[in-house]
Amino acid sequence: MTVTLAAIEEKQSELAKMIERFKSQGASFVIPGSTITLKYGERYAGIILDDEGDPDYHLILLPGEAESIQWEDATKWAADLKGELPTRREQSLLFANLKGEFKNEWCWSGERREDERYAWYQLFTNGYQYCSDTHSELRARAGRRLAIL
Repeated sequence: MTVTLAAIEEKQSELAKMIERFKSQGASFVIPGSTITLKYGERYAGIILDDEGDPDYHLILLPGEAESIQWEDATKWAADLKGELPTRREQSLLFANLKGEFKNEWCWSGERREDERYAWYQLFTNGYQYCSDTHSELRARAGRRLAIL
């Protein structure tokens, strides 16, 4: 069989279609009482508990990250992904369960400090949480929440 450019392009087109079908499938896994479907690139972080210690919701880390972004722009970026910047509690869970998904740098949380000129962020090298002027340029990751019914 002779290999031609047309044959290669046809095979490439077929592979591209297979990749798109694969990405749209998602993956499911069962947690007692729940089946969670993750979209391509999403990672399951774990369960956030309510104030009484009962399961409240599942946290899912969305794919992608923003680099060198101010806090306001980071919140808009996350919303464009149909997510939110994680809270400080959620960032602690992300550090515990998905640390390898983060660069060892500062990452904005979705929480402002009492003085609204400042917002919280977490260093994914060691899990420390600090606050900074919202005009600082840090990294951002987005997450989504799935209620436990």
